[in-house]
Amino acid sequence: METVEIRLREEFIKLGQALKAAGVAESGVDAKFLVQDGKVLVNGQTELQRGKKLYDGDEAICRDVRIKIVK
Repeated sequence: METVEIRLREEFIKLGQALKAAGVAESGVDAKFLVQDGKVLVNGQTELQRGKKLYDGDEAICRDVRIKIVK
């Protein structure tokens, strides 16, 4: 499984933006469908909110890519 680290520029990043930044989703629409279809885990739980705020230490998994949020 590939791991991608995303450095926060602000206090948080929204899940859809993180998926795009990590290269998992090509567009916001792609991210929306990944989340809507239950294909994204955030901290081990299926997440259905594309606007979910991710903070330092959070982790998302989608399409065999682990996304780590770091400050």
